Amino acid sequence: MTADLVQETPRRLAWQRRRRSAVRFWQQYRTHRAGLVGLAALALFALAALTAPLTVGSDVAGVTDAPGSPLQPPSGEFPLGTDRFGRDLLGLVVWGSRVSLLVGLLAAVLSVVIGTVVGITAGHFRGPYATVLMRITDWFLVMPALVLAIALATVMTRSLGTVILAIGVTSWPTTARLVRAQTLAVESRPYIERARALGGGHWHVMTRHVLPNVMPLVLAQTTLMISSSVLAEATLAFLGLGDPTVISWGGLLQDAREAGAVSSGDWWYLVPPGIAIAVVALTFTLCGRAVESVLNPRLGVAR
Repeated sequence: MTADLVQETPRRLAWQRRRRSAVRFWQQYRTHRAGLVGLAALALFALAALTAPLTVGSDVAGVTDAPGSPLQPPSGEFPLGTDRFGRDLLGLVVWGSRVSLLVGLLAAVLSVVIGTVVGITAGHFRGPYATVLMRITDWFLVMPALVLAIALATVMTRSLGTVILAIGVTSWPTTARLVRAQTLAVESRPYIERARALGGGHWHVMTRHVLPNVMPLVLAQTTLMISSSVLAEATLAFLGLGDPTVISWGGLLQDAREAGAVSSGDWWYLVPPGIAIAVVALTFTLCGRAVESVLNPRLGVAR
């Protein structure tokens, strides 16, 4: 019984510290009005994406039983008009949020995971290993990420997995640089030397000491990367490199371009998905800047 209490006390204390950190973080985050606006807008987009099967139905993308005529302007029946197949654009925009947000989130997570692993290992091991990693990182930095993503998406099969992989493996260098700089700062502290003197190996130092200290930076970077990933997904889909079997905001813009909406003046075909992309990118940017301002420069909130 006593042994269980001894083991339970550190866990309870750890959870109490985490709860206090979360409360302090939220209290400071609430002071940023732009961050609150972004968070509220993000919640609305997430709610629309999650409830899309109930609100618009999965048959909204069908072209054989489209409810309207092609390229109808906005009306009471179709608030955002119809596309070239007669489908309701409001339903398409709502349904497209599922793909755009999912691809943006997964691509950002993949990019940040790669950058975090590269940054921590390069900052910890140093020497020739770090030199090689940093030269590879520099090469990715000087090469346009969009060009590399287009090249990968061109040679691979057209699918959502290809888009996620193309964005994720070309946008990690910035995260790697930031995490490496923070890793070097953390490993210069005295308690790292004490951990090594007590027998802590490389894995112990990186996972138990370095990673928790760089996680606030990683969290802020992830939030900022999502907006870039959403824009990159829309760009690839607009260029015809996305999955043609799914509905996304970039895919809607591509359909509008192929239908000649620009030259014919069918503005309702272009404006809704374009505004959705811009608002979501702005939303994640506002949230990311707020998170970054709370956690930086000393990253004291998450400790």
